[in-house]
Amino acid sequence: MAKHTIQELQMRQKLPLEVKVLMSKQRIREWIQEYGEDGVYISFSGGKDSTVLLHLVRELYPNVRAMFVDTGLEYPEIRAFVKTFDNVDIVRPKMNFKQVIEKYGYPFISKEVSKNVYYARKYLENEISNDVHLKKMQGLILDPSGKKSRYNSDKYKFLLDAPFLVGDGCCRVMKKTPAKTYEKQTGKVPITAQMAEESFLRTQKWLKSGCNAFENNRPVSNPLSFWTEQNILRYIKQNNIKICSVYGSVVVDYDSEEQFDGQLDLSDLGLMTDTRKYKTTGCDRTGCMFCGYGCHNDKESRFERMKKTHPKQYDYIMRSKEKGGLNYKEVIDWINANSDLNIKY
Repeated sequence: MAKHTIQELQMRQKLPLEVKVLMSKQRIREWIQEYGEDGVYISFSGGKDSTVLLHLVRELYPNVRAMFVDTGLEYPEIRAFVKTFDNVDIVRPKMNFKQVIEKYGYPFISKEVSKNVYYARKYLENEISNDVHLKKMQGLILDPSGKKSRYNSDKYKFLLDAPFLVGDGCCRVMKKTPAKTYEKQTGKVPITAQMAEESFLRTQKWLKSGCNAFENNRPVSNPLSFWTEQNILRYIKQNNIKICSVYGSVVVDYDSEEQFDGQLDLSDLGLMTDTRKYKTTGCDRTGCMFCGYGCHNDKESRFERMKKTHPKQYDYIMRSKEKGGLNYKEVIDWINANSDLNIKY
């Protein structure tokens, strides 16, 4: 049974940032009271979300260690930025990205879609007997609201016939496995910067366990679960936090059609609150440079941006396998030719 409702999440997401900060700090205290300062670690990617998390945790507990998974897929600026912080352990995966996509497939559309495509194909090719992922691709699984399918599975079934593998193995092999190995070696449990608004799966996790999942097989704290992207940007701006240079600066988004972000306004109570919308002047998100998840929804193509800002990496991923590259051009061309996604590069 779910611990929370979607209505609770929506209500918390609308709370003013000042209230959210207090709530998140309380979640952090509860977590560290349970496991101790030496029994937890901050999952630090070098991105703006985890930089905010690092700031919040170390305001309360300056000596808590952080851990960075160096996958080799991060922006060079991110890796350099991480190294400017103290008490950060750096771990690495056992496979490189090229090996991962050859074995598990390319990361396109979303984690859930690519996972279902991967295992549905395994089932259709008689390599596995469990057909649950094929059923998901056929739209037979309902989301909590009772609506048919959490995504339009018919729209993505064309990937079952792709002349290349599609799968979610990259996240598991290159991020989750090194993190779990670190936890096993150190005995520490994670604090991460995941937010429910980022995906259906992360929303589901919050509904099931809340911010502090003490009862999970793998206990994890997500004290920013009910934050939004605008909360992150506003916190950075208000606290003058240094973020990686690849983001540029955080500025008011005067070009936004909605000047205000929809959070509750405390001005009626005599309290000042900033509800203006913000944006970054550089990248809006970082993560893995070569990740294709959500690229079909990009307002500004991540690949076109990479072509300008990191031409060496762009050339590597677009180049054919025969020439030592990752073959992204051929993959994207095939997806575009067989769908209306129009991924730009």
